[in-house]
Amino acid sequence: MAFNSSDKKPKTAVSKSDAVYRTLKRAILDQTLAAGTKLPEDSIGDRLGVSRTIVRQALARLNGEGLIEQRPHKGACVAQPSLEDGRNILAVRSVLEAMVVETLIGRLTPQQIRRLEAHVDAEDNARVNNASTSIQLSGEFHVLLATLTENDVLLRYVTELVSRSSLILSLYGRPHSPDCAVSEHRELIAALARADRDKARSLMTDHIEAITTRALLKATPEKDFPDLLTAYAREEGL
Repeated sequence: MAFNSSDKKPKTAVSKSDAVYRTLKRAILDQTLAAGTKLPEDSIGDRLGVSRTIVRQALARLNGEGLIEQRPHKGACVAQPSLEDGRNILAVRSVLEAMVVETLIGRLTPQQIRRLEAHVDAEDNARVNNASTSIQLSGEFHVLLATLTENDVLLRYVTELVSRSSLILSLYGRPHSPDCAVSEHRELIAALARADRDKARSLMTDHIEAITTRALLKATPEKDFPDLLTAYAREEGL
């Protein structure tokens, strides 16, 4: 009889890698880990109670999303995109998300519409209780839209650009009410549900434009890796 306990070990490793990835991502987008902060694998592993291999896997994912920079012989650090980088990222995102809308027009099922509505309900609930989670869910709404296109290439690029946009907003974003994102998302769902192509495209374009205009330069000095991951790790069960 084959010994199959090995099936459990990879799953555990993946789960820990996912938890480390989410922990670091939230800390970066909350600016707990500021732009330029060094991310030494050994320090992160010690703080989160995981191996350097698991940390390395999480860092690779963050690098793929443009949230960190990995440089040969220098290690990883939180990315420091410029304001001009932000404008370019959001310009490309506007084009790709218009493609998402175009793809979804007339294709969404009632079940998919309900899934989108449930996500926005979660955004609305988080708006009152947890601003950080609200911002995270707002970005994930756009990733969910891209997921529903069933176009893996489009999903990959939208996911990366949403992550980069979130970092840009955390660095340069003007304070704004999360009510805006929730109401805009609800309007977009309604337009998609009734297959109103022109309205849906207009809403998405205006939505990305609104994000682009929320830019205000702040100082982002380089910092050494801080001991600030405990709260995030606790929530991820690390």
